[in-house]
Amino acid sequence: MSNKLNNNELKAIGIKDEALLELAGRLAKSLIKNKTYTKEALLAFYKELLKNPDSYTSNELFAELAEEVKSKASLFKKSQAIVQTFELRTDTLAYPIYGTEHISDDAKHQMNAAMQLPVAVAGALMPDAHSGYGLPIGGVLATEPNIIIPYAVGVDIACRMCLSVFDINAIFLDQKTKLLKQHLLDHTYFGLDGENRDQLADTIFDLPEWKSTAQIRQLRYKAEKQLGTSGTGNHFVEWGILDITEQTPELKLPKGKYLALLSHSGSRGFGANIATHYSKIATEKTKLPREAQHLAWLDLNTEEGQEYWIGMNLAGDYASACHHQIHRRLAQAIGSKPVAMIENHHNFAWKETLADGREVMVHRKGATPAGKGVMGIIPGSMTQPGFVVRGKGESSSICSASHGAGRLLSRSKALKTITRPELKQVLADKGVTLIGGDLDEAPMVYKDLNQVMSYQNDLVEVLARFTPKIVRMADPDKRTKGWEG
Repeated sequence: MSNKLNNNELKAIGIKDEALLELAGRLAKSLIKNKTYTKEALLAFYKELLKNPDSYTSNELFAELAEEVKSKASLFKKSQAIVQTFELRTDTLAYPIYGTEHISDDAKHQMNAAMQLPVAVAGALMPDAHSGYGLPIGGVLATEPNIIIPYAVGVDIACRMCLSVFDINAIFLDQKTKLLKQHLLDHTYFGLDGENRDQLADTIFDLPEWKSTAQIRQLRYKAEKQLGTSGTGNHFVEWGILDITEQTPELKLPKGKYLALLSHSGSRGFGANIATHYSKIATEKTKLPREAQHLAWLDLNTEEGQEYWIGMNLAGDYASACHHQIHRRLAQAIGSKPVAMIENHHNFAWKETLADGREVMVHRKGATPAGKGVMGIIPGSMTQPGFVVRGKGESSSICSASHGAGRLLSRSKALKTITRPELKQVLADKGVTLIGGDLDEAPMVYKDLNQVMSYQNDLVEVLARFTPKIVRMADPDKRTKGWEG
């Protein structure tokens, strides 16, 4: 039997935090090497220290470890064995619905359930809303500040928009259509198992959070392989024309039409695994009535809550890095640098303060942040222009706006009712080139974005319009039907 004390043995007695493991392991190596303790005696000593760290804070050898154990214990409640059952409110908190006549009853029922949660504080339903898992897509939910709901964030954590604007006249698209199409084929990667074969140097993996939890450490290898790739479903990378209707400091160009690159995707397999893992824990620990079971939450004062919070925020940084990889590769391919980049999440949770001063956790599942002066992108379909917007900070919408046009048809219904000749005709009529994609993302499955925008004039102002021209999506045989965002 080895005399060395390894991490698995330390974890077995309850030392699972990365910093504690490092400190306890370093100390054990020294004490065992100098024969101050045997491995067995030291393990027994560590068990006692974990139970009562205050007794060892004056011990010359173990004071540092004892203080570290105390600091960790003060951060987390011991929640491993706690299962709590909650009932819904008998009343539904009032919330605004934007464009209510074009939102399905299913989506409204889901939002009603969210507004009956005992931890709910405020909410809003965006005009592109449709039903999803837990919170409807297009739902905005503010909860008590220490409460976070994985399914109110969504499976594709930090699903994100990113727009690069080039000081290149839009006529370049007509002159170089074949070349721009080839660049998309050469420099974008899609699909559940898509991997990036030409990654650029990146600092994303220098972040210390990659070592913070066991779940994150297990997923790092997958994240490294998928950096700079895009998902399936409605994720895309596309060249198009940006028509700047108002000169602004953010867009850095005068009014006119310019070449632009727009991408939509999230945190890939990394975020999906974080979401699945902690959603399961939430539903095991927070028991709710059947109609609200997917709205189970985690408390940030628990270890699991803190782990999810770290994972979600890291997924946000990772999703941004994925987009930046894509945009850097394609900018290099055309030999130009963007003069402006606009980006935003729309599946995320933020600690914010409401207009009345209450601190809350704001979940935006398929909703764009629209605080006063905050820039964002609301895309259309592949044949329908989207918009660059600036938020007006409207408090009734919890400083939010739609994240797109929203679906009219479910994926399954679209696949049954739309034909390939119909899709080809619509694309030809609009002068759009599509690489990949499937019938469940045909333009006909989406609402009219202009109508959606008409319901949120109080929420955002439009600064520019983006018209897609060359669209790259996942190939049909690499798709899944489950992504949200």
